[in-house]
Amino acid sequence: MDVKTLLAQMMEQQVSDIFVIAGLPLTYAAGGQHVRLDTPAFTPDDTAHFVEDLYAIARRDSTPFIQSGNHDDDFSFSIAGMGRFRANIFRQRGSYSAVIRLIPFQLPDPEALHIPPQVMKLAELNKGLVLVTGPSGAGKTTTLACLIDRINHTRSGHIITMEDPIEYIHRHGTCIVTQREIPTDVATYPEALNSAMREDPDILLLGEMRSAETVSTAVSAAEMAQLIFSTLHTMGAASTIDRIIDTYPATQQHQARLQLSMTLQAIVSQQLIPTADNKGMIPAFEIMVCNSAIRTLIRDAKTHQIDSAIASGKAEGMQTMDQSLFNLCTAGLITQSAALQYSSHQSALEHRFAAGQDE
Repeated sequence: MDVKTLLAQMMEQQVSDIFVIAGLPLTYAAGGQHVRLDTPAFTPDDTAHFVEDLYAIARRDSTPFIQSGNHDDDFSFSIAGMGRFRANIFRQRGSYSAVIRLIPFQLPDPEALHIPPQVMKLAELNKGLVLVTGPSGAGKTTTLACLIDRINHTRSGHIITMEDPIEYIHRHGTCIVTQREIPTDVATYPEALNSAMREDPDILLLGEMRSAETVSTAVSAAEMAQLIFSTLHTMGAASTIDRIIDTYPATQQHQARLQLSMTLQAIVSQQLIPTADNKGMIPAFEIMVCNSAIRTLIRDAKTHQIDSAIASGKAEGMQTMDQSLFNLCTAGLITQSAALQYSSHQSALEHRFAAGQDE
């Protein structure tokens, strides 16, 4: 199997992910569905050769991964005239496997991706912390790429991104765009963030807040008048805030709440829902914009009341996940059963469907 030819074919078919796993034929994901090719199943030797070819195409040495005993390796690479690819190489049942994410060269169109205008409006902020949250594969990186691209073409400044690995390539627009890959360009997120603070940044994109040190540094940087975008693998504003606070020692949590209440600007939580025609996926968004009421709830450790504050904040561009699902369903974009499956409060959403109206 010629790996480069395969990647070209998959890109033409607008595949999102390719799975290379021993015991299965080549499998790909498109439109939210997994498709298995009618080809022989990979053997462990097949997957090992495939992985070696991937490293060769990416012009990377596979030796450090193979000899280190590490369980997985992440990297990205480009093929001229084709696109970018993010590869995750890992071991399972004693053999090598790979999952490859396909990323077109062109930056995504937020309108075509159904990203709400109130999310894109966050590109107008000048300082503070904006978090995009959700499970893996929910489109967080794509949403952030749209926001960075909007900033890059509507204002001036220095944008620094810190990503593991770099997916979308941003060319200099009206802004200077510096993209640093972890660990190729800099060893760790905390090191990259500390370094960025000495590089006259206006906008920072931190690929993921993975550690307590990264969280603390990011919140402090947002306090210093930088605009910072980052992600967490949480669902919902309330749980995201609790996750951040829990990274601090108990003796520092009160101060952390105070600091976060002043620096946090918005939390966008998203998930991908199968479309009504089963031909693709569409995002649903919970949007929390920090107003004085929400800042008070954060400061006073009353995050359990944030959902209610979001539900009543429609005039300020806010919406709950269930409101988003309801709207998608009434527009005919997703089914009622899918809306209920992905809802935060299923019984309340069922009641709303029965009543036939939004809140």
